[in-house]
Amino acid sequence: MRRKIRGTAVRTHYRACNLCEAMCGLVVTLAGDEVVSIAGDPDDPFSRGHICPKAVALQDIHRDPDRLKQPVRRTRSGWETLGWEEAFEEVTTRLVSIQKEHGRDAVAFYLGNPTVHNTGTLLFAPTFLRTLNTRNRFSATSVDQLPHQLAAYLMFGHQLLLPVPDVDRTHFLLILGANPLVSNGSLMTAGGIARRLKALQRRGGQYVVVDPRRTETARRANAHYFIKPGSDVLFLLALLQTLFADRLVRPGRLAQHLVGLDRLEQLVADFPPEKVAPHTGIPADRIRRLAHQFAGAPSAVCYGRFGVSTQAFGSFCQWLINALNGVTGNLDRPGGAMFTRPAVDVVSRRRPGSFARWQSRVRGLPEVGGELPVAVLAEEILTEGPRQIKALITIAGNPVLSTPNGALLEKALSRLDFMVAVDIYINETTRHAHIILPPTTGLETSHYDLVFHMLAVRNTVRYSPPALPASPGALHDWQIFHQLRRRMCQKQGRGSPLNRLKEALTCRLTPERLLDVALRTGPYGVWGGRFLSPSGLSLRKVKRHPHGLDLGPLEPCLPERLYTPDKTIRLAPEAFVNDFGRVKEAFFSSPEPAAESFDLQLIGRRQLRDNNSWMHNAPLLVKGKNRCTVLIHPQDAAARGIVDGQRVEVRSRVGCIELPAQLSEEVMPGVVSIPHGWGHGRPGVALRVASAHPGVSVNDLTDPLHLDILSGNAAFSGLQVQVRPKVDGSPP
Repeated sequence: MRRKIRGTAVRTHYRACNLCEAMCGLVVTLAGDEVVSIAGDPDDPFSRGHICPKAVALQDIHRDPDRLKQPVRRTRSGWETLGWEEAFEEVTTRLVSIQKEHGRDAVAFYLGNPTVHNTGTLLFAPTFLRTLNTRNRFSATSVDQLPHQLAAYLMFGHQLLLPVPDVDRTHFLLILGANPLVSNGSLMTAGGIARRLKALQRRGGQYVVVDPRRTETARRANAHYFIKPGSDVLFLLALLQTLFADRLVRPGRLAQHLVGLDRLEQLVADFPPEKVAPHTGIPADRIRRLAHQFAGAPSAVCYGRFGVSTQAFGSFCQWLINALNGVTGNLDRPGGAMFTRPAVDVVSRRRPGSFARWQSRVRGLPEVGGELPVAVLAEEILTEGPRQIKALITIAGNPVLSTPNGALLEKALSRLDFMVAVDIYINETTRHAHIILPPTTGLETSHYDLVFHMLAVRNTVRYSPPALPASPGALHDWQIFHQLRRRMCQKQGRGSPLNRLKEALTCRLTPERLLDVALRTGPYGVWGGRFLSPSGLSLRKVKRHPHGLDLGPLEPCLPERLYTPDKTIRLAPEAFVNDFGRVKEAFFSSPEPAAESFDLQLIGRRQLRDNNSWMHNAPLLVKGKNRCTVLIHPQDAAARGIVDGQRVEVRSRVGCIELPAQLSEEVMPGVVSIPHGWGHGRPGVALRVASAHPGVSVNDLTDPLHLDILSGNAAFSGLQVQVRPKVDGSPP
């Protein structure tokens, strides 16, 4: 649609927002190369017009004067611009040289969260990274959802076969450690989740939230129960114990495919509600009532997210959540926990996963899915010896602000022989890079949600072409990775005729060509499945529907979609069975007295206008009052002489930060809450808006030794801290 405003042609562009997981459809109005407005797309069959403040900030990101558009190199006198050819040559020469001198594992890489929001990076970064052949692989996965993936791998045979709550048809939704009204769903892509939860209640269903904070989601729930941080494992064990003890276990049609049901019953028998209640803070009668409500609902699903995954028993909790859904017959059924069938089936195209094939060099933590926990990155750089990390590649990540003990990682980054970043900003992490390679972003790129269609509460498909042309001389992410791969192969001596032929073919590949093949060979495709028309899906056909296509609700697919050798669901994987001793020791053995000063437990806090730290350079997303505060219960504040708005020190074993206190009864006594992603006051950060709203980084407090031992995932929730009034002249 085109019209004119003051003589300038105005056009309408439809696309899916790629700033969080919700895949909300947008209507972008453009006058030339200027964004006139961004609104929700009412014709999008998935989000139906929903929009949040993050999407509107796409225009801030596009016109941000701090965004890099050409490669830069760090020098003693500052950053200098250089050409792409020179940048590619220096990067690949240094990487090859370091690996020749110190071994392949001397080069490491880290993939940040925005990676999964960018089609070109998802499709082309892996081919470049495989040329490194290193075991030092890290990503934001191990500060987020790694417990989900480990549980899926051990139970269903594939780390990406992740159950999704069928919120549109369920009658009882039990939410643990998640705040979907703010996150818009996480590992549960659900654009317009507020509308979906209201619909649940209107049809006579209910949803219950269990969380140490009365979140935005909890305020609208049918019930909310405070729970002591880190004790979700006991709560889940007590629910299962009640189901078995009260003969409420009814696996339904999957009964013959469940292996280990009797073993699970034996394992949970030691955890009745009366035993766990003092440790969780939830009375035994309420736990028992919840178990009966869950089992008695026409359909029910338990959903646990970030707050559950990022604790000492995160993987254990995700296993128990899957088991709870399974033993009540709510796995792979409408209204329960279901599996998607996306048009591009990433699950069938990716290796199932792995566990403990190798360990980290210093601490011996296991790899999961081919990567090591990022909590060990700093020590792997700082500790001398064979396989020590000498060079690092970061892709769309800011681990200084997003991983445990960011101050220690800062120290480590300054010791690297070489660092390269593929990023659009000079941020708290990339300021340590020797070279930064900036890709195009946002409205300049095409987009298809390879990952989030895999996690959506309904099967849909949507392709977004670029809205605006790239800046002169800029490169897309996939072009950057292709050039890096090609030059690495040349310098590594992979110049055989066969490799040259492969390279010639690879040069012809684009994200669109790969996507077209994937759609054609997918379950709804021309060559590989079924669809509404006999000819099936292709990229050309998807493009004809700029608002997207609805492919229908989630459908039962087990046991066919299982990846275990015998097509069974493992209810009692040995890795979890062997971890029961750690649970009992943590809660029921005589604990060593904690340091009296570290008497509060820290949890995180998701905010609607936040997702990643780089969004803090968008004026629309940081305006208003300071959001980087520590929530503290009035009772705890009074005991420490703290008043609302007062600056306080929050101290942990590894660090100390200073920020304003915000008194609130939305956190339970004994708990404090700080949002993540802030901390922009470090020197050398070239983010003018963010630097004017610096806040502090909660990950200057989090401890790399505080982990989910099974997966190595960071355990941010439940960290013991001290809070005291800030006294002028007191040490930081």
